[in-house]
Amino acid sequence: MTYVVTDACIRCKYMDCVEVCPVDCFYEGETMLVINPSECIDCGVCEPECPAEAILPDTESGLEQWLELNATFSASWPNVTRKADQTPADADEHKGEAGKYEKYFTPNPGAGD
Repeated sequence: MTYVVTDACIRCKYMDCVEVCPVDCFYEGETMLVINPSECIDCGVCEPECPAEAILPDTESGLEQWLELNATFSASWPNVTRKADQTPADADEHKGEAGKYEKYFTPNPGAGD
């Protein structure tokens, strides 16, 4: 089992989860974070830290697309191990917004550490 980041992270990218991850398995894209499922140790400390409630265990149904997206992009985006001053200024406006993947997702990498 692993945890996955879903579209709720897109345009929010609060990064609180990164601070508590003991194995540094988060990777940063331009508009969201992902978790490398091969590196995640299933400790679960990241899930309650996410203000956008974007992190879920892969045992929940309907997350196959997000598990694949996390695996794919964690292989090419830069690793991020600490919360930076990169939370978008309008993050709270996008919290809970529907259809964020279709509107805002980009495969472009973020800055990383």
